[in-house]
Amino acid sequence: MANDPLFLIAAGACFVVLIILMIGIGGFAKGGDFNRKHANRIMRYRIIAQAVAVVLILMFVFLSGRGGL
Repeated sequence: MANDPLFLIAAGACFVVLIILMIGIGGFAKGGDFNRKHANRIMRYRIIAQAVAVVLILMFVFLSGRGGL
């Protein structure tokens, strides 16, 4: 499973979601001007990254379940 390129891409997408989430939480905790300017944009990026990650995970599960990879 760890040698599967789709698994590695899906894991990378999950890591990207984690990074974006940490940036958002850090900005929220700090507050101030950065949070006012960028909070909604960071939230949108996280939602888009999560959607991509979920699609990649579902593709991996579907293709590995059918023996496609």
